[in-house]
Amino acid sequence: MFKKAAAFDGPLMTYALITGCCLLFLLSPVAGLAPPDGDRSELLRAQADYFARWGVVPARLWDGPPSAALTPLTALFVHGNWLHLLGNMLFLLVFGAMAEARLGRLRFLLCYLVAGYLALLGFAVAHADSAQPLVGASGAISGVLGAFLVLFPRARVTSLFPFLFFLPLRFPAYLVLPFWCTLQWLAVRQAGPRPGVAYLAHLIGFGLGFLYALARWRSRPGPQVTRGRRARVNGPVQATEGDSQP
Repeated sequence: MFKKAAAFDGPLMTYALITGCCLLFLLSPVAGLAPPDGDRSELLRAQADYFARWGVVPARLWDGPPSAALTPLTALFVHGNWLHLLGNMLFLLVFGAMAEARLGRLRFLLCYLVAGYLALLGFAVAHADSAQPLVGASGAISGVLGAFLVLFPRARVTSLFPFLFFLPLRFPAYLVLPFWCTLQWLAVRQAGPRPGVAYLAHLIGFGLGFLYALARWRSRPGPQVTRGRRARVNGPVQATEGDSQP
């Protein structure tokens, strides 16, 4: 008499990660939605305390309390501003949904969390003396990009190139994502003594995601998610870059 409800077969983990990041951002002092009790200086102080508590502080990671070892995980759900959040979530939605469909929910979540954690940890090792907090999901999303390159190398990715007047052009993932990775490597080579943008975390995350998907997909192929035509992906490549805050 009653039909059994069909199980949700969409990218549940991708949606859950996006929802979690957005909700935590809205509840944080960084969103600026709650009126400050005092002047602007108190709001900035609250934001700095928030980044220091939940972000990765490399100097504290080695000499601080044992709970500091969890900050490379908590920092994945903290973002420095609206643009930082929206850019990362856009990329997670576009690339994460397809990667999750191919890998499976739990394997996708494992790839995301492990790649993100180790990416931020590797960045902290390279900047062990820095007291500047690092926040953002960029390392984890870079891991998703690396996995995507293995899973969908021929998917068409819409990219915006500043030197071509931001014209939207479509190229296969095997051209766009290595090009993006090369830009991150060049940025690491040109970076100054201060941490700045976490390009190194992007590279580490990308490499880990690539290796994870390569090992998992080659050993246990999953179902095809595209039939009859090539997969198409829309999204500005530069959106995955995250910042060290504050």
